[in-house]
Amino acid sequence: MTNNPPKASAIALLPLALFLALFLGTGIYFHLSGVEMAFYQLASPVAILPAIILAVILSKEALNSRIQTFVEGVGHNNIITMCLIYLLAGAFSTVAAATGGVDAMVALGLSIIPPAFLLPGIFLIAAVVSTAMGTSMGTLAALAPVALGLSQAAGINPALMAGVLVSGAMFGDNLSFISDTTIAATRTQGCAMKDKFRANLRIAVPAAVLTVIALAFIDVGSAPIAVPEANYWLALPYFFIIALAVSGLNVFVVLTLGIILAAVFGFVAVDYAVVAFSQDIYEGFTSMQEIFLLSLLIGGLSALIRQQGGLAFLSNTVERVAAKLSKRKERSAAFGISGLTALTNLAVANNTVTILLSGEVSKRLAKEGGVAPKQSASYLDIFACVVQGVLPYGAQALLMGASFGISPLAVSVNTFYCFILAVVAVASIFVLGPIRADDVVEEAQV
Repeated sequence: MTNNPPKASAIALLPLALFLALFLGTGIYFHLSGVEMAFYQLASPVAILPAIILAVILSKEALNSRIQTFVEGVGHNNIITMCLIYLLAGAFSTVAAATGGVDAMVALGLSIIPPAFLLPGIFLIAAVVSTAMGTSMGTLAALAPVALGLSQAAGINPALMAGVLVSGAMFGDNLSFISDTTIAATRTQGCAMKDKFRANLRIAVPAAVLTVIALAFIDVGSAPIAVPEANYWLALPYFFIIALAVSGLNVFVVLTLGIILAAVFGFVAVDYAVVAFSQDIYEGFTSMQEIFLLSLLIGGLSALIRQQGGLAFLSNTVERVAAKLSKRKERSAAFGISGLTALTNLAVANNTVTILLSGEVSKRLAKEGGVAPKQSASYLDIFACVVQGVLPYGAQALLMGASFGISPLAVSVNTFYCFILAVVAVASIFVLGPIRADDVVEEAQV
């Protein structure tokens, strides 16, 4: 073992290329075969196993040292912390849904939407629910039946309604404190969730406002909206967890209190049983199984690739390309992080996996370019969500295509918010520039 920086090596990236080839190639094969959710037929934790074996074989260290490097990567503090947060986030989402919190959030939103404001209203509801739940897929699953019924009643193009719903879901997925993308972005970049949230707001809010304005100009008539019955009080745990998270309270405490409060409301309002509570917590844990396992395995694979110089090669390459886009080092770093994230997401069709794969190189680019960690985390999350939202073979478009009985491509071309967010984000890099690490230090001193 040596403490010297590893020599940059393109060969060290072969295991990553193998993982992407297996994951993407299998998805394309099943998609061409007409299989639904084609890119999720091969579980990502299984697809990464051959890549890990190849990385071990390529290493020039002693066999025991190779395995030790892998295990140390799996057990890295950031990886373990991320995985524990995944478990608590899954438990909260499941318990809150089981006690009627999702229904309450949907009913609360629908009860205040004017008929002529249907599309912007659906976008805002999906944004709020996704921010509260921390998952775009969970939001789409909860709201798809309501959105489909509204599109049929109002005579709205179902592809348009589906695209609006995905847009709102991706807004919340990008900003939520309990989203796996937020967790992954903040942990890999070493910043607080509240700081990344604030950095995100200056890009996401203008994009959301522009989206609402654009949707408001689409004529959908004035069909009456049927509001489902629900106990609005059950929505309080969602607002509670958002308020606590924004206040800067430790995320473990926030999620634990959210789980307890959701259960208490359930005990009082809907005769929620203690046994059901324990089962729902475990169901929430199991819902995070794939990303939990993948995070551990990617941690080990990244350690092997880093030890062999693969990440150094990738970082150097991205830096050279990004430097050609701007003479200012912080803008070059911003473009490098954004481009690396977008390209990786195109390959893996999973925004959380993208952030996990791109996180370490992005952190290095940010440090060398003088970009604040909260800003690099923001770019990671933004561009991963942008690409994920517009991918016709992404889980979101596939789910909505199946739910609405339409082509996933028709869904993806109507995700207006994702396109607008990309334009706003790139414009912010050119006009405002990224938040610099020096600026953050000055703020702290003030």
